[in-house]
Amino acid sequence: MREDYGFVNTREEIEKNEAETLAPFAALSRDSRGRKYAEEDHPFRTRFQRDRDRVVHSAAFRRLEYKTQVFVNHEGDHYRTRLTHTIEVAQISRTIARGLRLNEDLAETVALVHDLGHTPFGHAGEEILDDLMKHHAGQGFNHNQQSLRVVEHIERRYPDYDGLNLTYETREGIVKHETDYDVPEADEYDPSLNATLEAQIVNFADEIAYNCHDVDDGLFSDVISRDEIMDIDIWHELYQQSCERYPDLTRSKRQYHIIRMMINREVTDLIYTTAKKLHDEKITSLDDVRRSKNRLVGFSDDLIEQNRVLKSFLMEKMYRHTRLIRMTNKARRILTKLFEAYMDDPRQLPAKYCAQATDGAKPQVICDYIAGMTDRFAILEYRKLFDPYERV
Repeated sequence: MREDYGFVNTREEIEKNEAETLAPFAALSRDSRGRKYAEEDHPFRTRFQRDRDRVVHSAAFRRLEYKTQVFVNHEGDHYRTRLTHTIEVAQISRTIARGLRLNEDLAETVALVHDLGHTPFGHAGEEILDDLMKHHAGQGFNHNQQSLRVVEHIERRYPDYDGLNLTYETREGIVKHETDYDVPEADEYDPSLNATLEAQIVNFADEIAYNCHDVDDGLFSDVISRDEIMDIDIWHELYQQSCERYPDLTRSKRQYHIIRMMINREVTDLIYTTAKKLHDEKITSLDDVRRSKNRLVGFSDDLIEQNRVLKSFLMEKMYRHTRLIRMTNKARRILTKLFEAYMDDPRQLPAKYCAQATDGAKPQVICDYIAGMTDRFAILEYRKLFDPYERV
């Protein structure tokens, strides 16, 4: 037994502080449903804090640095990657959680883990693997489900089990993550029940991050013109406010200022709108959250409409731009050729994957291997397999 010096912040003290300061509908660390494999609690870290640390130390998390958000990594060092996007989602999630007196550690953890299953080449890569898996295995590909595979099976860092052995609440946050690009498949996690509010706010933090930062990257790359985006109400309104407050800003500072204002507007709107819904629905416990038939987290009607217009603009002017269409088609050729080459001869896979690639398991093993690739590794592997002048 160690001596108590009176100022050491133990796990028990952190859990006590959560119970005393968080809202009654927040997810408390001490009330977690636990892990698949029982473990002793840590003396200084709560269960959700340990989840966060395991995610950050995982190989899959590190590889996000070289996975596409919108622009392929070799386009330039300025653009967001899947890693910087994830960090931005985590920061926004913590701000929202703090504003609603939710568990910041759980919100941050769900944000950090939500994209671990993403493919190289962004959403284009996910669509390609979905088509390939439907053709070769009779089932598709979903990056939420792949994220769950990563943390339950693919990561192998601990002596007693495969995976990261994360808490139920974190794993539930993965499979119930839902944005315009995600379709939840939560059969093992009781789809009749909602996820925690901490997991739900990550859905919106994700949307805030990619809307605002895709605009930023689009303007920086000149894929989006400054004249075009002035027709979008939310941008035009914030542009005028920025000019009134800072009339002499340079073009780059003006852009950064407006992006900051956009994020602030969206986060503030989400916090106040969600707080009102929680009050009006008389939500007083986590059980109330899970059983609610109405959406508890969301934007105001005005901001929903403004975001709809902005997303339509990004789809038309950015995601369907010639540069991105070409990238998508390159990605399709690269990933399709890799998948088919490994299917034809699994001996071209690394030894540990080759050993697992038996007839029935072969498509899933190949899918796991390709989904874990970074953009640049996929390009290099393509060259090694198909360029006769590239060393293998």
